[in-house]
Amino acid sequence: MTTENSNLESSAIVEVTPKVEVVVENDQPEETDDVKRETKALIDAIKKRAQSEIQSAGNITREAYLNAIRQARETIEQDQLIRQDRVQEAFHTVQKEAEKNWQAIASEIEALGTRLAEAAKAAWETLKKQLHADKTQP
Repeated sequence: MTTENSNLESSAIVEVTPKVEVVVENDQPEETDDVKRETKALIDAIKKRAQSEIQSAGNITREAYLNAIRQARETIEQDQLIRQDRVQEAFHTVQKEAEKNWQAIASEIEALGTRLAEAAKAAWETLKKQLHADKTQP
């Protein structure tokens, strides 16, 4: 055996869990130590690979979840921005309508004031004529 193979075998044996050790010893009591050692190393490698795949799947699932959350947040934020734009647009529309209505009311008040002034002037003129007519009559 080479030094490299010895190191791999000893590291494989060191990394094998006690549970794997018991399973292999109970399942293969008649096998040689080399076969048992290789079987233990194989089971341990498969177990580690499965754990790695599970962790990887967990990471992928976590990333997918985080992406979904981010997208939901962005959608909500965009929806809020759209709502804010709509609220601002509605506010500006209401403000324009209020200004237009105020201008209409102001124009009507001005027209009413002008008519009242003309009516007062006409009444004054009529009163003056009446007073002048009363003075001229004996």
